[in-house]
Amino acid sequence: MATTTSKEKAPPPVTRAVNLRVREDVRDLIDQAARVNGKTRSDFMIEAARQAAENALLDQTFVRVDAETYAQFLSVLDRAPSGEGYERLMRAPKPWKG
Repeated sequence: MATTTSKEKAPPPVTRAVNLRVREDVRDLIDQAARVNGKTRSDFMIEAARQAAENALLDQTFVRVDAETYAQFLSVLDRAPSGEGYERLMRAPKPWKG
């Protein structure tokens, strides 16, 4: 089994260009969001696209359970939220209420 030491350097990752055409107003919006996040346009777009790709794939995940487990899952979803954690969450300041 080969191991790398701190003196050995891994080869740089292979990158490839992706060319996109976007309306100017959309590009300006992306640039503004990138700036406030301290990122370049490319870094911002790559991160956003990676997150969207992961979410799209995760939305396709299939989980198989038996009928009893599924019924229990549905009953949990149907119950009204309660408990200390829920109460604490509801008391927390809402960031959108300035």
